[in-house]
Amino acid sequence: MVTLILFIVIFSVVVIAHEFGHFLIAKANGIHVVEFSVGMGPNIISRKKGNTKYSLKLFPIGGACMFEGEDGVADKDDEGGDMREPGPGSFLKAGVWARIATVAAGPLFNMILAFIIALIMSNMSVIQEPVAAEVTAGSGAWEAGLQDGDRIISLNGEKVKLFREISLYMQLAYQGGDIEVVYERDGERHTALLTPQYDEEYGYYLLGIRNPDLIQPKGLQCLKYAWYEMRYTVKMTYMSLGMLLRGQVSRKDVAGPVGIAVNVVGATYEASKEYGWQSVLLNMLNITLMLSVNLGILNLLPIPALDGGRLVFLLIEVIRGKPVSPEKEGIVHFIGLVFFMVLMVFIFFNDLVNIFVK
Repeated sequence: MVTLILFIVIFSVVVIAHEFGHFLIAKANGIHVVEFSVGMGPNIISRKKGNTKYSLKLFPIGGACMFEGEDGVADKDDEGGDMREPGPGSFLKAGVWARIATVAAGPLFNMILAFIIALIMSNMSVIQEPVAAEVTAGSGAWEAGLQDGDRIISLNGEKVKLFREISLYMQLAYQGGDIEVVYERDGERHTALLTPQYDEEYGYYLLGIRNPDLIQPKGLQCLKYAWYEMRYTVKMTYMSLGMLLRGQVSRKDVAGPVGIAVNVVGATYEASKEYGWQSVLLNMLNITLMLSVNLGILNLLPIPALDGGRLVFLLIEVIRGKPVSPEKEGIVHFIGLVFFMVLMVFIFFNDLVNIFVK
């Protein structure tokens, strides 16, 4: 029950932040928001304020923000009848840059939410700076001449701001061969070629450095490390996406809502509850941060039915000086929607297999 409640809260916060971004920018640009809802399914409570209906729905997962004319085909009047011409508050009647801002606002608000969460986390937790506090004798780092206290600046051009970004790079981005390491010693920067060594225990290549030292950010440092935390999550997302596109991710590595609830939220809660409520809160915030960044980035992919797919049509309109036919755009997004419905069915059954078939 606790796992279910935590998942509903986390998922709802992430989705509502996304939809609130659309809502706020649409209102600012005079676009008629037909309904802003929290939850899904039939209404429990609904109230109309101005020309917008605000609803609380039965199933407490997610939310929605519906614009007049957003389907790209026809607007609806108050009685639900089709209008041949878009009304003055229609999404179709708004300027192209107003529509671009409204569509992009959802992913943007996910990033804003992610930064706020990262800021809270930076005030609650300790971090490891990218310092080679201990260089293992005989390791790749040792053979390359790194010494205790050297600060890692970049790996093959990838800047490093947190110690765990080193592990992230080695797990998700390293493709073999030597690594060009830029490090700082006594205020001077040096470059070395480092040959990682495979570790059977960890299951991936290691540089051969450790950093057990933890620091607690204070004051304005929290802003810096909140940015680094969010940056780390963004890097993890696009690196994981790259692995997925290259076919380096197995079926077991893919999770939908059920898998996230059981294998991520549930497992994390069980592992952290013995350390107290602060540990549980910090871990749940971290999951919320990851989901918010993932939703923001994935929604910007140029795929029909996603915000990124809608932005493609709007950018085509900017280039052409006139919009693509609303009917044609509507068909493309409908095909994308059908694809995602089929995909969600597959992911649902995949989650069940991952949970019950070991």
